[in-house]
Amino acid sequence: MDHGDKLRDRVDHAVTGQAGRVQDHLDRVLASFGDGDVAQAMRYACSGGKRIRARLVLDGARLHGVTEDRALWPACAIEAMHAYSLVHDDLPCMDDDDLRRGLPTVHIRWNEATAVLTGDALQALAFELASHPDGADTPQARVDLALSLARAAGGQGMVLGQALDIAAETADRPLTLDEITHLQAGKTGALIDWAACAGPRMAQADTAPLAAYAAALGLAFQIQDDVIDVIGDAAAAGKAVGKDAAAGKATFVSLLGLDAARARATSLVDRACDALSGYGDDAESLRALARFVISRHS
Repeated sequence: MDHGDKLRDRVDHAVTGQAGRVQDHLDRVLASFGDGDVAQAMRYACSGGKRIRARLVLDGARLHGVTEDRALWPACAIEAMHAYSLVHDDLPCMDDDDLRRGLPTVHIRWNEATAVLTGDALQALAFELASHPDGADTPQARVDLALSLARAAGGQGMVLGQALDIAAETADRPLTLDEITHLQAGKTGALIDWAACAGPRMAQADTAPLAAYAAALGLAFQIQDDVIDVIGDAAAAGKAVGKDAAAGKATFVSLLGLDAARARATSLVDRACDALSGYGDDAESLRALARFVISRHS
């Protein structure tokens, strides 16, 4: 077993308990939604995954003295928002994917209309969870969580990044490295930033250290996604690979080369870990998570 495999096993073990508690919380929340197609699809879309964003919320909250029972609400909020983005991203009018996490995507399992409504419902649920009175213990903190989530997910954040990505597919020229970096700061980085900063927002503390951590982590995450798309195995990734190259899209790998892209991701992880220096050993779980991000296969 190599170092990367050992790291993945250690992080997977550490995350298992957190992921289970996040899933249990989502299950309790969604139990009251009934058994209609949209409710079933919401539960389906929210199941599985690595829960990286939820873990960022929980670990950031722990660093700032916020109890897990309160932090679970925004942790589930970001998972609901992320699930919505995947359901819509998989639609035929977007990335047109048939598999997600090794299972049929929502529009394949049900139909396109159900997928659209499921994404809509999950987005609404995310704001409900982020602003829930059992989460952050002050109205000001709950408003801050909801407002910042709206900005991260909307037309200045994730949606903007997705729009730029779609536009790039029919552009007259491939994107430059700076343009891809800007695109991914929205598409991937904005929700990672929100997740990392949710803990200090709940405590009404300084978000700057975790924002710096998240900026480097989000870019490293996307570079590793590009690496997986080039050298990954579809069975391990749980989704189609090689789509970017087939579409002629510019990526970090196509512009930098595989080795240079990996080196850039490693440098970014070092930068992310350096941003946590003020927390000392208490932030070791976040450092391990950053290192895991560039060792994963899916």
